[in-house]
Amino acid sequence: MDSLVAQLPGLVNELIAGFVSHPVAGDLSVFGISQYTFWMVVAIIVLCLVLFRFVKQQSKSLVPHGVFVNGVEFLVEYVRDNVLKGTVGDTWKKHFPFIATVFFFVLINDLFGLIPGAKPGTGSIAVTGAVATWSFVYFIYIGIQKKGAWGYIKSLAPKGVSFPINLVVWVIEVFSTFLRLVTLAVRLFCNMFAGHVVLGTFAIMASLFFGQIAAGAAPLATMSIGWELILIIIYAVEMLVAVIQAYVFALLSSVYVQLAEND
Repeated sequence: MDSLVAQLPGLVNELIAGFVSHPVAGDLSVFGISQYTFWMVVAIIVLCLVLFRFVKQQSKSLVPHGVFVNGVEFLVEYVRDNVLKGTVGDTWKKHFPFIATVFFFVLINDLFGLIPGAKPGTGSIAVTGAVATWSFVYFIYIGIQKKGAWGYIKSLAPKGVSFPINLVVWVIEVFSTFLRLVTLAVRLFCNMFAGHVVLGTFAIMASLFFGQIAAGAAPLATMSIGWELILIIIYAVEMLVAVIQAYVFALLSSVYVQLAEND
């Protein structure tokens, strides 16, 4: 038992080290493709294939048939009704392409993170930062388009507040607006990274104890069953987290668009 515990820190450190970006092609200091970029591209290709098949299957009948078509249509309608219509309102059609793209991009990458050995885009702060930047640029653009550049800048200060209080509030609102970029990126990355570390750690524990079967240590081998059950439960929870994080990212992006349009 003590020997198994002694092995754990080294294996966990090795697990965490595996999350550091390394090149699968080229040189990252100049131009290269990291494992996160590779799996992100794979996820995007799979997403495109899924959507192309969905459109093809859906066009065959006015009434959706089959688990696949109904499942994808449910997600599309969920984004439309529960994410966009519930926050943005009447202008939802204008923003649907962007918000739906963000939702499905985050979702497919999160789900790829459940594949053993895969390093999805959302497991890298660079990718989550890039998606958050696009969301940030989008809602700023919508605000400027709606009110003009100067009008949007002025809208960050509340109406009816006298000087110099309004200036103080404006500075706070500007800081808060830029903070949205950081929170979008960090929230998604931290949730995915933490989930992968937990999954990996429990997988290591299960494999360590399960390996005792070959050594004839039946009591320790029996304990591995418990670790396996916990691993399965955490795996199921992580599947739920993957969907929730895609929903939260899309929802917050919609809220920021609504604020930019209506402030």
